Amino acid sequence: MRNHEIDYRIFGEEMQYVEVELDPNETAIAESGAFMMMDDGIQMQTIFGDGSQQQGGGGLMSQLFSAGKRLLTGESLFMTAFTNISHGKRRVSFASPYPGKIIPLNLQQLGGTVICQKDAFLCAAKGVAINIEFQRRLGTGLFGGEGFIMERLEGDGMAFMHAGGHVFERELLHGEFVKIDTGCLVGYTAGVQFDIEFIGGIRNKLFGGEGVFFATLRGPGKVWIQTLPVSRLASRILTYASPGGRKEEGSILGGLGNLLDGDGR
Repeated sequence: MRNHEIDYRIFGEEMQYVEVELDPNETAIAESGAFMMMDDGIQMQTIFGDGSQQQGGGGLMSQLFSAGKRLLTGESLFMTAFTNISHGKRRVSFASPYPGKIIPLNLQQLGGTVICQKDAFLCAAKGVAINIEFQRRLGTGLFGGEGFIMERLEGDGMAFMHAGGHVFERELLHGEFVKIDTGCLVGYTAGVQFDIEFIGGIRNKLFGGEGVFFATLRGPGKVWIQTLPVSRLASRILTYASPGGRKEEGSILGGLGNLLDGDGR
């Protein structure tokens, strides 16, 4: 294997974290802000990009180019590497940023590549490359819900994604076809064909409440789907937080509650 081999355990139900066990000289990489805790004997270091160029002996310009591509996905130019510099096993933990599930990905068993939302990546073994994935079709790029650029995780080690709500995996057979809300798509393996389909019908466009595009995926390969995109969660919170945006279960009791707490109009 080119990538560092790491062991892991995932804890929690709705607010999960992953504990990565590192042997001496093993390294895990993570996005800025994912770190939760670590044992004594682990060295934390800020690096350009994902560290895969360092793993392969690339020069400074190669590392800078790899890191610069991350800016196109809206991510930080830097990542954080956690290396076990002690003589025994040590552990470092990374937490999910919002309610949902952490998805372990053994890239060696998944054909070496997984394409995911640009904010789904959480952490990985050093050597896993986090690159950009351009959507070749204009419609997919403009209306895909995740923009023209997604992230491509490549390697033969472990990587971890995070998604909102409940997350489930679906295996698509050769030629099997599925339509998914663009925000609910978390990731898919490289063999899956990804495109965007326009929702027909004027009533669907104006009153459907589900947007005007589907993500369409055709097998073979694996697809990961989330029930609660963070954009949907944020939108609902803003609706309740905005002036006049309060909603109640019953109109009579809701109005009474507004009067009692001084919110009656």
